[in-house]
Amino acid sequence: MSADRPTDGVLVDRYGRVARDLRVSLTDKCNLRCTYCMPAEGLPWLAGPQLLDDDEVIRLVRVAVTRLGVTEVRFTGGEPLIRPGLVGIVAAVAAMTPRPRISLTTNGIGLERLAPTLRAAGLDRVNVSLDTLDRERFSRLTRRDRLDAVLAGLAGAAEAGLTPVKVNAVLMRGVNEDEAPALLRFALDHGYELRFIEQMPLDAQHGWDRASMVTADEILAALRSAYDLTADPAERGAAPAETWLVDGGPARVGVIATVTRPFCGDCDRTRLTADGQVRNCLFATEESDLRGALRAGADDDELARRWRTATWAKRAGHGIDDPTFLQPTRPMSAIGG
Repeated sequence: MSADRPTDGVLVDRYGRVARDLRVSLTDKCNLRCTYCMPAEGLPWLAGPQLLDDDEVIRLVRVAVTRLGVTEVRFTGGEPLIRPGLVGIVAAVAAMTPRPRISLTTNGIGLERLAPTLRAAGLDRVNVSLDTLDRERFSRLTRRDRLDAVLAGLAGAAEAGLTPVKVNAVLMRGVNEDEAPALLRFALDHGYELRFIEQMPLDAQHGWDRASMVTADEILAALRSAYDLTADPAERGAAPAETWLVDGGPARVGVIATVTRPFCGDCDRTRLTADGQVRNCLFATEESDLRGALRAGADDDELARRWRTATWAKRAGHGIDDPTFLQPTRPMSAIGG
């Protein structure tokens, strides 16, 4: 553990981890109502003045990229495709020097139409959430009959060159846990990279129950009933997904086992919420305000200093297994993935 808090340079914490991957939430709103994320009626959305405007988002990303060593920027939500200024924000970030890698996590609705424009603006790739291939289940899970739009979005992203197109799937016991092999077959057939994600305690209803969560071991067992999986020899680095070669490769499948196989020791992420708060972890209970300083006239040096100070306080791990663990007040839709 390092003893001295840095006053310049990259975003480093007291455990020596360096944050080079910035997740930027552009909105807390979403056009789906996934049962594991929010109630059917939605949530009280952030009021307009609370949200960072486009110029403020761009400025904070520029501070991160040019002063703090961030090399990857991923835009999230809520649903980032409903942010009116998305294309302009992507273009501005793509024009930065050094240029970060730019990605987007989306539910895919509207992606078919926007993919070519986003690619032209500088977006490199996308992650698309898809938990089921069954229309009835999709409607029940998301409370919207939009499966066709998501599938079209995936195809549109691939056609536009937003590759590798990654698919994120959450399996839930008694809901869609039987679909692991089918989802992998779908991804293989279309050239997508599939990532299963353990369900995390980030729902607005605070109804998450570890006992009902489908674990990484269960997911892998289900996949091995239909495929031969071998450990990926490639270096994992700070990637959240453990990956396996499917039937000898080159195709791969990944599992992000945040709960049962935490990877906190290699975490390289920092997060900026849609209202300008720095979060060191999805499960953090503390935030550091950059919006207030920005609007009070802070220069870029001061914003960078505050971000470094916030990062230094990052905890060793998310603590889900600790008896004192408290689920964050903000749900995933308000934090950004």
